[in-house]
Amino acid sequence: MKVFVVGNGGREHAIAWKLAQSELVEEVLCAPGNGGTTFENKCANVLMENNDYVAAAKREGCALAVIGPENPLAEGLADSFWAAGIPVVGPTKAAAQLEASKDLAKEFMNKYGVACAKSRTFTDEKEALAYVESQGAPIVIKADGLAAGKGVVVAKTLEEAKNAVTELMEGNKVGSAGRKLVIEEYLRGDEVSILAAVSVTADYAKEGKACIVPFESARDHKRLGDGAQGPNTGGMGAIAPVDDVTPAVWKQFEERILKPTLRGMIAEGYDYRGFIFFGLMLTAEGPKCLEYNVRLGDPETQAVLPLMDFDFAALCEAIVTGTLSSFPVAWKKGYVVAPVAVSGGYPGEYKKGFPIVVHKEQFEKSGAKLFVAGAIEDRRADRSREKEVTGLITNGGRVLACSAFGKSFDEARKKAYEALDCIHFNGMFYRKDIGLPGAAASD
Repeated sequence: MKVFVVGNGGREHAIAWKLAQSELVEEVLCAPGNGGTTFENKCANVLMENNDYVAAAKREGCALAVIGPENPLAEGLADSFWAAGIPVVGPTKAAAQLEASKDLAKEFMNKYGVACAKSRTFTDEKEALAYVESQGAPIVIKADGLAAGKGVVVAKTLEEAKNAVTELMEGNKVGSAGRKLVIEEYLRGDEVSILAAVSVTADYAKEGKACIVPFESARDHKRLGDGAQGPNTGGMGAIAPVDDVTPAVWKQFEERILKPTLRGMIAEGYDYRGFIFFGLMLTAEGPKCLEYNVRLGDPETQAVLPLMDFDFAALCEAIVTGTLSSFPVAWKKGYVVAPVAVSGGYPGEYKKGFPIVVHKEQFEKSGAKLFVAGAIEDRRADRSREKEVTGLITNGGRVLACSAFGKSFDEARKKAYEALDCIHFNGMFYRKDIGLPGAAASD
């Protein structure tokens, strides 16, 4: 079959790569894709008119679609695929509001007993400021809507919290997403991500087949600099699995977060056939849910998918056909470390268009996989230097990730950084401490 993948980031490159490994898949069509999917085995990028994903998928004869990013899900793209008769991995618009509205997500968590931080929601700036004053700092300020990772402020001081409220509600920092704020208690602990496959419909629930199947745990590193210093980013690297997630923690996660979430999805009548991302804080009281994302995480996907010891395309089929509860999930015994290389100046202003050079022989010896995010094909590349030229130029802030598997964490980490040492582009920057103790501190 042909599979249609929506998106153009590192997550989508990893999804396309994993789908292409399946004997079930003839070709993966990526819309719009990126420089990595241009050159990936069994993959091709698709040209579209007016961003009409459904028309492109129908034209290409695709039997399945997978939606990567959150925005098209929140806008109802999955609904459009189903209406056109194309099965799609991704929740419908109603279910996607679990990410699109933090207020709705908190209501859902509280209604169904999901362990989470205490919070209140505000639409009036004066009331929000008064509440912050009464609670003190540290405190967490969240824009209600989608804000491309720019709508959450972990305020360490009262002044910082008040400024965040004003900037989000009055200063139009994230547009309409900040007109409503969710203000949460600050939770102390270590953050961890658990991605999962979801197969929930009213019919599946009646038949006892509705389920959420969790993947291996992962950890993102949000801060720009070593030692978790500097501004927040979209992610400077990820590891999987996370040793902090002990069997006892996992059991608490299942009982206090996963099972209540599943009960809530069924009770709300959601059509949720896709992936979910549980953002967790491991507190002294056990894991608590910070947020839901209604898709796979980025860069966590680049760390988790290489650990899969099963057919990813078959898993996607199981999600949309209601057979996920009996799907045989298995994992490679080992670790993946995936540091990210970014453009100079990121997450602020940065320049684009720099050739990406890879010393291919050395890179291949590392055994790592390069997942492209912010890079496109360089049609001017000098093919006479084939051993070094990748045919890619930078086109974004987060440019690429090097994912390496090892039987031990140290082996995986060593391979990942050996691979990064083989890559160069003008202004290239990456953290040297991905996976080390304290590197992903949430403060």
